[in-house]
Amino acid sequence: MGADGAAGPGDGPAPLAARARVRPALGAVYRAQLSRARVARIPLLFVATFQSLGIMLLMRGVVDGGAEARAVVAGSSVLVVAFVALNLLAQYFGQLRASGGLDHYATLPVPPASVVLGAAAAYASFTVPGVAVTAVIGALLFHLPLGGLWVLVAVIPLAGAALAGLGAALGLLAPKPELATVCGQLGMSAALLLGVVPAGRLPLPLQWVRDLLPSTYGVEALGRALQARPDWGAVTLNLAVCAAVGAVSLAVATRAYRWATVR
Repeated sequence: MGADGAAGPGDGPAPLAARARVRPALGAVYRAQLSRARVARIPLLFVATFQSLGIMLLMRGVVDGGAEARAVVAGSSVLVVAFVALNLLAQYFGQLRASGGLDHYATLPVPPASVVLGAAAAYASFTVPGVAVTAVIGALLFHLPLGGLWVLVAVIPLAGAALAGLGAALGLLAPKPELATVCGQLGMSAALLLGVVPAGRLPLPLQWVRDLLPSTYGVEALGRALQARPDWGAVTLNLAVCAAVGAVSLAVATRAYRWATVR
């Protein structure tokens, strides 16, 4: 305040820094999460891959070929995504909320969507090698054509987004980290049962539940791409539905993040 009692130009509160834009904040969160999780998550990625390979070997004795073989290979491949993006991300956000780590993110000038999307993208990125290895070995094991495997370029990010959004929402909404872990494991078990077992062998009520699972449409798209003459129209339709489900899933996770940070 000046000598005459009037407030000087430097006496008022300093203006707050401008809030970061979504894209730069998303990139920063993604790089931070990727660096943080690299050492801890790579061994678990091997576990997820070996788990899917073991399931395919077991199913090889039951399924010979055709649509059921394509369903097994596609479901086992997407199961790697479910293990990392759904199960581990649910555990991560559950622990982050319990430890007060969300308070740290809440103080940063970054949009909530950047935190959720950055963490989801980082966890989904770890699934790429495991999904590719599982799909190639499965196609060779069941004598399926390899030409349609390029669809993984779309299946991995779309199914990863859908499952990561679901995993983040489960972790953020669970009142305790133990419940978040249980929810993540139950979600992965659902992806295992409803994704790997051919739909025709499931009871009708479980087929309805399968249609509600976010990863189902990624499994369907990959399975149809493994045909000798793929129906690309059906593949594109399933990928579009998977993208829509992923957008809704991430939007729910973002809303759950906002709710968890203000409680």
